[in-house]
Amino acid sequence: MVDIFDPSYGEEIDVKVSDNKVLKGGEVNLKEKDPTLSKVVVGAGWKLNAFDADTLDLDISCFLLNKDGQTRVDEDFVFYNNTETCEGAVVHNGDNLTGAGDGDDETISIDLNGVPFDVVKIMFVFSIYRGEEKDQAMKSVRNGYLRIVNLANSQEILRYETNEDVQGSDGTAMLIASLNREGPKWHFEAVGECVTGGLGKIATDYGIIVHQG
Repeated sequence: MVDIFDPSYGEEIDVKVSDNKVLKGGEVNLKEKDPTLSKVVVGAGWKLNAFDADTLDLDISCFLLNKDGQTRVDEDFVFYNNTETCEGAVVHNGDNLTGAGDGDDETISIDLNGVPFDVVKIMFVFSIYRGEEKDQAMKSVRNGYLRIVNLANSQEILRYETNEDVQGSDGTAMLIASLNREGPKWHFEAVGECVTGGLGKIATDYGIIVHQG
């Protein structure tokens, strides 16, 4: 695929979504795609199957992980009840309960230069609120996606779409993608792994003590 951000390529480019798609398992060096990148918006969107009787509440969250694949402190888990960490370097911009409307349903803003150096991975997660309790699963989510946007110019850099990877899944959460640090560089990886046990299971795996209410 032609790298549309290569300076040797034509200057006047009409960037289409299809140019930016990343498939499950794909990895992209963000600095190679856009050398000016410093602050990004991670946007997520989805639609729900119209025939589902009970409205499904899908959420995006992220975990800041060290070299051992664990959170350092509880604040490294950023979600609807903990919307900011690292002095504002990572901010969850609000909860959408229905997935209705066009555009991104939920977003997380990240200042890549403000993320502490002992954080080597940021893992993004889709999860269904009370999915186990309501017997709801990721297979009911359609047109799901996660995309990376340069905050400075609103340019979409890449997009991962989940449709194929949630088909038939009874999981209530998904490890959707990660940003992996390599020195000053950040690599995007489309993970696309559905998980049973929901957000609580993932949080526990990453070292968060989950209080059962």
